[in-house]
Amino acid sequence: MTAGWIFIGIAIGLALGLAGAFLYIRSTSENILTRSRKDAEQTRENATLEAQNKAKEIELAARQQQIKFKEQFDRENSAARNELKSHEQRLSKREDMLDRKLDTLSVKEKHLEELETRLEKRDKLAAQKEQQLTDLLQQQKDKLMQISNMTTDQAREVLLRRVEDECRGEAGAIIQKITDQTHEEAKEKSRQIILQAIQRYAAQQTSDHTVSTVTIPSDDMKGRVIGREGRNIRSFEKTTGVDVIIDDTPGVVVVSCFDPVRREIARISLERLVADGRIHPARIEEVVAAVSKEMDEELLRLGKEAVQEANLPNLPRPILPMLGRLAYRTSYGQNVLRHSLEVAYLAQVMADELGLDGATARRAGLLHDLGKAMDHEQEGGHPLIGMEFLRKLNEGEAVLNACLAHHGDVPATTPYTPLIMAADAISASRPGARRESLERYIKRLRELEELATTFDGVRQAYAIQAGREVRVIVDAKMVDDKISAKIARDIAKKIENEMTYPGEIKVTVMREVRSVEYAR
Repeated sequence: MTAGWIFIGIAIGLALGLAGAFLYIRSTSENILTRSRKDAEQTRENATLEAQNKAKEIELAARQQQIKFKEQFDRENSAARNELKSHEQRLSKREDMLDRKLDTLSVKEKHLEELETRLEKRDKLAAQKEQQLTDLLQQQKDKLMQISNMTTDQAREVLLRRVEDECRGEAGAIIQKITDQTHEEAKEKSRQIILQAIQRYAAQQTSDHTVSTVTIPSDDMKGRVIGREGRNIRSFEKTTGVDVIIDDTPGVVVVSCFDPVRREIARISLERLVADGRIHPARIEEVVAAVSKEMDEELLRLGKEAVQEANLPNLPRPILPMLGRLAYRTSYGQNVLRHSLEVAYLAQVMADELGLDGATARRAGLLHDLGKAMDHEQEGGHPLIGMEFLRKLNEGEAVLNACLAHHGDVPATTPYTPLIMAADAISASRPGARRESLERYIKRLRELEELATTFDGVRQAYAIQAGREVRVIVDAKMVDDKISAKIARDIAKKIENEMTYPGEIKVTVMREVRSVEYAR
């Protein structure tokens, strides 16, 4: 009985222990499960926050990349727009230039038509007056013949015989005496005047040399001057109107142009572009435009200084920049502006000695070579170009004739022209004034004559006017008038192709027919 109760008590104790253990284990499991759920929720929340932060970072990076792409696109678009705008501006400038040229051509065409109409009217009027004059002379001759009962030749012979008989002896002696005395006095007086003018004028014995090179620091800069596929050098040559020669010579670029002012503008522009380093078509046009404006101001300044030095304050303003252009022009190494000032002073000294107006001589001397400032832009010799320019400004006859006739191409009509010719020769021939030696000068004249005599039908050729004109005498039996014109043109073309010379050379072909008979 007791053992049974003990067994029952043990069983009940075991059951109670098992129940308590079960309850403990269950409570512990629920606590662990609760904590695990909380940890899982916390982990999930943390993962969600991290994912959101990562998404924001990715979105921010994407926006930054988008902003960079947009800025790059805007820069490229702006550059393209600027380039397109520059192209449009250049096209607009070219269109304006073409419009102005068309307007100028239209005006010239209209002017030529008006001149042609006036010339036709003048020709008709001159023909009518010539016919009237011929008829009037014939009527007078007929009346004289009726009155005197002699022909024209008989009357002329009688009159000449009478005058010759009366004046032959006395007039011959008087004329010879006066002529000899005048020649002696004129030679002595002219010699004294020229010597005094030379002694009173002291000039530097130097000659100018034309420099047309630009120093380039490196071969890389040469490549930048040329540009991709020659774009830069073509733009530079087109804008400045010069030729740029780039060869294997290290560190040197040659600028070539017959117009010294354009060559100087190109040289200064190229030096500035090389110093700046930014070389492209738009920059080239900008620099050349700025230098051209500065050059216009410099030419005006040089002209004003020359006028002040020559003491001629009343010269018209259009003459001043032309005088400035002469400062960049040389003749055999002699600066033309300095030469003109020398001629002005020498002519004044000689004019004062002769009792003429010194101011007029000084004015004619300063302006006598003004055509050399424009002979690169207009056809014809510099005397004619300068005279036409000064005539438009209403210059006096003394200045116009000195400008046109100072090389002896036309007769002198005023006493100032011989003075300018003498002063011109003195200034050009003084020691050190010009680089060309006498040997080279004579050689050039001989080459000119020999070249002209190489053509069929040419008998003789003479170079005159210091090599500015060649006169060709052809055989009248072998050459007619039409062939004479062709020979003149062919000689001029051959001179252009084979010789180097300043200014221009006039070719005159003369054909003379002589008929000779003998009376036996």
